[in-house]
Amino acid sequence: MPRKRRFYLPGVPVHVFQRGYNRQPVFFEDEDYLAYLRFLKASADALDCLVHAYVLMTNHVHLLVTPKTADSISLLFQSIGRHFVPYINKTYQRRGSLWEGRHKGNILESEDYFLICMRYIEMNPVRVAMVEHPAQYRWSSYAANALGVDNAIVRPHELYLALDKTPETRQAAYRALFETAIHAGELDLIRASLHSGTPLGNEHFKRQIESVVGSRVGFSKRGRPLNSKVH
Repeated sequence: MPRKRRFYLPGVPVHVFQRGYNRQPVFFEDEDYLAYLRFLKASADALDCLVHAYVLMTNHVHLLVTPKTADSISLLFQSIGRHFVPYINKTYQRRGSLWEGRHKGNILESEDYFLICMRYIEMNPVRVAMVEHPAQYRWSSYAANALGVDNAIVRPHELYLALDKTPETRQAAYRALFETAIHAGELDLIRASLHSGTPLGNEHFKRQIESVVGSRVGFSKRGRPLNSKVH
């Protein structure tokens, strides 16, 4: 599948992913995860990027972010990289690249895919058998979104807030979403869209995006999307 031109739109949520060079670890100790989260918060605040969900895995990260401007996502990763890469290199006396090229990302339609994408991100440690339940994994936004644990990074999206009226009932409604597994076809579609940069949404959403960007969007080939081995 050819790589699509990457584009983001102000106010439209984006699923973004960045992996360590040659799939090597980028986090080694708890302090490394904490450092990344500090840099993420500082950069997101400075650029007015709203972070709705995240997971930090051993060799990659997933974020669900709504950008303020079309270039906010790229600036966010540049800012994090300027701080985190030197931190890792200095701490572990290493040199060279840490990340495997640029981040990958795709915009998504809120109504159909936003909450699915949140679950996809926060279930990552479960899918790779690191834990049995997302609440057992420290380095994700699940505790904030599902259990109400204070988290200075997470900014609730309107669709999350619409789950229920009070924080307690909203968190319970969000937890209930995890009782149903994401369908295998949706998993493949999320991975393929992320890998290729293809907008994730229905045909009407894609036509709206085409009218804004002035070019065709969607998978270059019909049929089952590519499984890009992104967790």
